[in-house]
Formats: sequence, C-alpha cells, structure tokens
Amino acid sequence: MRSVKSLIAAGAASLFSTLAFAADMPIMPPPVYAPPPAADFGGWYLRGDIGFSNQKVKDVHYTRESAYTPMTSFNQTSGFDAAGIYGVGVGYRFNSWFRADITGQYRGNSNFKGTDRFNATAGGVPYSGIDNYTASKSEWLVLANAYVDLGTWWCVTPFIGAGVGGSRVTISNFTDTGINNLPFTTTSFATAPTSSKWNFAWAAHAGLAYNVNPNLVLELAYSYVDLGQGQTGVLSTYTGTTTGNFFKFKDITSHDLKLGVRWNFDQPPPPPMPPLIRKG
Repeated sequence: MRSVKSLIAAGAASLFSTLAFAADMPIMPPPVYAPPPAADFGGWYLRGDIGFSNQKVKDVHYTRESAYTPMTSFNQTSGFDAAGIYGVGVGYRFNSWFRADITGQYRGNSNFKGTDRFNATAGGVPYSGIDNYTASKSEWLVLANAYVDLGTWWCVTPFIGAGVGGSRVTISNFTDTGINNLPFTTTSFATAPTSSKWNFAWAAHAGLAYNVNPNLVLELAYSYVDLGQGQTGVLSTYTGTTTGNFFKFKDITSHDLKLGVRWNFDQPPPPPMPPLIRKG
C-alpha cells in the first residue's frame, strides 16, 4: 500500500514539474506562409502589325546577256521607295521565355527607279548606252516564326527571333527607256506586263514588348527580311513586238520597322490562397 502511494506521489511530482517547465517556455507564433513560385504557363494569342519597309535589290538583270557581251564596264544604281506593311498572325506561348507564331503580311506597292550605264560590244562594234528603269513592286509574305523572350523589367520584355516561309513578289508597270550610240545615237522603249513569282523567304527579328495587362502586349520590332527575287513579264517594244526576254530583280531585301499588338487568350493562373489559421 505504501509503495502504491509512493508511485502516485512520484507521478504527480513529475507532472507538476513538466507543467511548470512548459509554462516557462515562450509561445511560438505560427509559421509564416510562403506561397509556392508561380509555374510557367502557355496560351494562344492573336497578333496584328503595321509598319513600313526600307528595301533594296542587289541587281536588275536582263535575261539575254549575249546581246551585251563582252561587257567591258557596268554601273548600276537603283532603289525602292518605302512602302506600308500590314500583317496578322496567330501564335502560342509555350512558357515564359519561348513562343512561336505564323504570320501573313501584305507589303504595299513600292516604286522602283534604276539606271544602267554600260560600255559593251555587239557584232564586234563597241558602243555605250544608258537604260532607265521604272516599276512597282509588292509582296505577300507568309512566315513561321520562333521567339525567345529575354526577361521582363518594369513590364518591358526584349526579344529576338527568326522566321522562314515564302514570299510572292509581284513586279508591275515596268518600263525600260534607253539611249545608245550603236551605230549612231538611237533611243528605245520597252514595257512588260505584271508578273508574280513565289520564293523561299526568311527573316530575323528583334524588339521590345510592353505588357499593358495580362492580356494585352504592345510591340516595337525590327525585322531583316530576305524576299528572294522577282521578275517582269515578257518585254515588248513600243510597236508591240515581243522580245521573248524579261528582267530579273535579284536578291530583294528589306529593313522593316513595325508596331504590333498581341492579345493573349489565356491568363496566368492566380497564386494559391494561403491556408486558414484559426485563432483561440
């Protein structure tokens, strides 16, 4: 009996000492909730662009070279006027740094002026002359593009990208007005009907995107575009006689400046709600 009372007394003493120790411990606040980092998200978007082109052509070349060989000297100056660019597209953002889209552009009429100054030989007789060219050019351009977004600071995201596709180059209103001294000073005039040609095309892009809100993004972008080549229809003289030849516009390139807008259909998921903590 005495042993039982001793055991109960020892247990009570141990319980009171534990409670006293717990009373001396500070009360710890609940842990601060830290939401998990937001996951990358993707989604579809539509885009539209307007801008202007700054174009050039490497060479304007007459197909019947034998008429001008051997050519002892040659000088050509040529240039296009600036023209408007109007584009639409659809794309998909795979995550916060990679996206891709397919775009279609109509590139408006750009007037062309060119001059050839040459010294050549025909039938063993040397001669020289000048040809003045005028024409108009327009294109349809379809590209599949991929972009890398390089991070966002103060809602601004720089990006780079590249695209490949096809261009339909149309040359219209072509005229060739010439003067030469073979065998005495003569003038010539030829025209060519409208002609279109499909080419492989590629582009390199760079720009800045501004995130107006989760759905709306504005872009200021530069593109270097290689459009391939164009050609005229078959030439005919002022009397209506066809020559069977045409002109080629070789290596047409352009420096484009565009203002664009993207509309995102999917928004990033909202951050998870912190857990409820009951008090008392």
